[in-house]
Amino acid sequence: MWDASLPKKPFYRRKWFIALAVLAVAGLLTAVGGMIYLQVVFGSRAAELDLSKLGEMENASIVYGSDGNILGRIYIQNRDVIALDQIPGHLVQALVAAEDNRFFDHPGLDIIGVARAFLKDFGSGRFRQGASTVTQQLARNSFPEVLPSSDRTFRRKILEAFVALRIERQFTKDQILEFYFNRVYFGSGFYGIEAAAHGYFGKSARDLTLSEAATLTGMLKSPNNLSPWKNRQAAIGTRDFVLGRMLELGMIDQAQYDAAISERLAVKNRRPVYTESYAVEFIRQQVAALIGDDDSVYGDGYRIYTSIDSQLQQVAERSLKARLTEVEQRGEYGKEHETFAQYQQMYRQRRNRGEDEPLHPPKYLQGSLVAMDNVTGGVLAMVGGRDYSHSEYNRALFSHRPPGTAFLPIVYAAAYENGVFPGSVFSDTVIDNRQVMIGGTTGVLGEWGPERADNQYEGNISAHEALVKSKNAASVRLGMTVGLDPVIDLAKRARIDGELRPYPATFLGSSEITLEDLTLAFTMFPNGGERPAKPYIIERVEQKDGMVIYERPRLNPIRVIKPSTAYEVHSSLADSLEFGTADKAYSQYGLKRLPLGGKTGTAYNFTDVWFVGYSSAITCGVWAGFDSPQPIYRGGFSNRIVLPVWVDFMNASFARYPAKPFIRPQTLRKYEVCRESGMLATDECFENITGVNGESIRYRTTFTAWGTEEQAPTHACHVHSNAGLAFLAQHQRPNAAGASGQPRALPVVDPTQFVPVALKASTVLGDDPFGTRGRNDLHAEATPTPKPAASEPGKPQVLRAQPVRTLDRGADSAVELEAPPAIEF
Repeated sequence: MWDASLPKKPFYRRKWFIALAVLAVAGLLTAVGGMIYLQVVFGSRAAELDLSKLGEMENASIVYGSDGNILGRIYIQNRDVIALDQIPGHLVQALVAAEDNRFFDHPGLDIIGVARAFLKDFGSGRFRQGASTVTQQLARNSFPEVLPSSDRTFRRKILEAFVALRIERQFTKDQILEFYFNRVYFGSGFYGIEAAAHGYFGKSARDLTLSEAATLTGMLKSPNNLSPWKNRQAAIGTRDFVLGRMLELGMIDQAQYDAAISERLAVKNRRPVYTESYAVEFIRQQVAALIGDDDSVYGDGYRIYTSIDSQLQQVAERSLKARLTEVEQRGEYGKEHETFAQYQQMYRQRRNRGEDEPLHPPKYLQGSLVAMDNVTGGVLAMVGGRDYSHSEYNRALFSHRPPGTAFLPIVYAAAYENGVFPGSVFSDTVIDNRQVMIGGTTGVLGEWGPERADNQYEGNISAHEALVKSKNAASVRLGMTVGLDPVIDLAKRARIDGELRPYPATFLGSSEITLEDLTLAFTMFPNGGERPAKPYIIERVEQKDGMVIYERPRLNPIRVIKPSTAYEVHSSLADSLEFGTADKAYSQYGLKRLPLGGKTGTAYNFTDVWFVGYSSAITCGVWAGFDSPQPIYRGGFSNRIVLPVWVDFMNASFARYPAKPFIRPQTLRKYEVCRESGMLATDECFENITGVNGESIRYRTTFTAWGTEEQAPTHACHVHSNAGLAFLAQHQRPNAAGASGQPRALPVVDPTQFVPVALKASTVLGDDPFGTRGRNDLHAEATPTPKPAASEPGKPQVLRAQPVRTLDRGADSAVELEAPPAIEF
C-alpha cells in the first residue's frame, strides 16, 4: 500500500524529467552538430565566394546622337550604374514595402518569413514560398553559377542564407541597397533601376514619381509577366498593391497614396534595348579600334558621343525601307526577284521555330544612305542596308559599285579645272561604242544609263547643259578633251579611294567606288571647292566617371578645286533638279524649293542606281541595287528608285540644317556663246528654220554661260561672222566644208590620237576587264572592226558604224537600228 506520507522524489530524479533532459541534450547536441555541419558544408562554401564581385557589374556603353538622344546601347547586360544618393527615398521605401519590409531590422535573414514559408512548404520538399530578403536576392543575382534560380531545393536555400549573412556582416545596409538596385533584373532586357527607368519611362531613376517607383519595384516578383508593355493591367495592379503596403507601413500618407493611385501610368513606346543598326555597330567597331579593346566596349560603361542626328537617322532608315518596298510592288520589278516581305516571313518563321542554322543571305533589293556635314565631315546618318538583322554587311561603307553617270560631276570638274569653258559646245550625237566599250565592243553609246526613257540626241550642246541632262556622248567627248589622268587625279584628291581603271569607260562611271567616297567627294561643290579632311562619326568617348579618353581632332579642310570650278559644276547640278534628269524631285516627290544640287546615276543595264545631292549644309548619297549585281528592272532609273529617298531625307533636314543660297565667285562672268561654233556670239548669229505652216522663222543661235576669263573663248563665232572666218583662216588649219559649202565646227579632239582598245575576246565569253560579263543582252555580238585610217590633215575622222541593237524605250524588247551614214568624233 502506497504511503502518501513518504517523501516524494525530486522532479529532476523522476524518470519523465530524465527522459526530457536526455532528449533536450540530444536535441542540443544534434543542433550544435547540425550547425557545425552546416557551417562546415555551407558556411565554408559561402566563405569561398569573392564578395567584391557584388560591385563589379557590367555597365552598358551608351551611344548618344548629336542631339543628345540615345541611339543605342552596347552591352552583354543592359545596365547603367547609379549611386544610392541619386535614388529618391520613395523608391527605397517602395522596394522595402514590396520585397522586404523588415530589411533594416534583420541580419540578412527574415526568421519570421522563413518560418512561415517553411511551414507551408515542408510537405513538398521544395520551396514554393519566397521569404527571400533583399540581401538573399542580391546573393542569388550576384552568384548565379552557385545559386541558380532554377534550383529551388532546401540545399540551395540554405547556402543562399549563409551567403546573405556574410554579405550583411561585410557591407552596410546602404551598400547592399545600392548593389541591389544596380544589379537586379527588371524585365525586357533592363538590368538595374537606371536602365529600367530610362527604358520604361524615358527618365533617370532620380526623377521617378511615386507611382513609377511602385510600378518598377512591384515588377520584381515576375519582371517579364508584370511588364507594362506585356500586361498593362497587371502592372497597374501590382503598383497599387505596393502603394497599399507603403500606406499600411506608414511610409506615405493618404494624400500621397490617392495621388499616386490616380496617376496615369505613362509608359514610353517600346524600342529594342540594343538598337540593331548599321550606325551603332560601326560606332562600336570604331570605339574598339580607338581604345584597342573590343571587350571593354561591352562592359565598361563608356559614354560615346557621335555626329549622328537621331531624328535624321530614323528618317533615313524608314524612307529607305518604305521606298524600296514600293519598288518591289511595281509590275516591272518582276516576280523572279525576292522581296523584303518574302524574306522577312521566312526569317520570322525560322526564328520562331528556334532553328540555329542561318537563313540564306537576302537576295532582295538592297539600299544604303550616307549623309554628312559639308564642313566638318561628321556623318549625320548612315544606313547600310534595309535590315541589320537580315544582313550585317554595311553597303554604305564597304560595297564598291559602279556609280554610272553620278560620276560625271568629277569629270566636268576636272575639265573646268583644265580650262574647258562651261559654254563650250560638244556634239551630242551617236558615238561608236568602241571608243568606250560599255557592255561590249560594238554598239552606239547613248543607250546606256541616259537617266531617262525619253532621251534623244540634241546635236551641239554646251558642257553645262550636257551635265544637266546627263548626255553620255557629249560627256565622253568632253572627257577626251581633258584626258583620263586629270580626271583620276582629281578623284583621288576628292578622296575617292577605289581603283579607277584607265579606260574611257571610267568617264561614265564604270569603275567601282563606295557610296561614302562619292558622297564625300560631292561636298566640294557646295563648299566652294573644299572638302572635309575625312569623314568621322565619333566626337568624344568618356569613361563612366566622366573622364575623356578620346576626342575628335579638328582637321583643316582640303582644297580640291577652285571656287569657280565648284560653282560651275553646282550650277549644272542645281539645274538638274529643275529641268534635268532629277526634275521629278520637285514635280513629283515634293522637294522643297531651296538652293540645292544633285546628280542622278544609273549604271549599265540598270544594275545600280545612285543619287548624290546637297544643300549648303549637308550632302546625302543614296544607292540601291542587288548584292549580286543584276538588273533591277528595265527602265529602273535612279530618279524612280533612289531620288525619292533623297527627297524624304533632305526635306526632313531643312529645319535643323537650313539651306542657304550659294554665292557666285566674283571671278565668274557671263558670256554669250553661239551654239553652232562654241565661240563668242556676234550680231550675225542667226539662222532660219521652217515653221509648221511653211513660213521661214529667224532665230538666234546663242545661249549664255558663266566662266572665268581664262576659260572663256576669245574669238567671235566663225560660223556666222566674217571676222571669225578671217581669224580662223589665219590661225587654224583648214576645216572641211559641209555639204552646203559652209565651214563646220572643228572636232573637239584629234581622233587620230585615240585608238580603240581591241579586246582579245567578246566581253561575254572572254576577258572582262570592265565587269560587263553577261551585260550585252541588248546588243548584237561584237564585230571585229579594222583600225580606222588616219585622217587627212585638217579633216575630221569619220567612222562607219556597224548595225547595232539598242533598247526600244517603249518596250522591253530590242529593235534593230539602221546604221547611221557616218559618226563624227
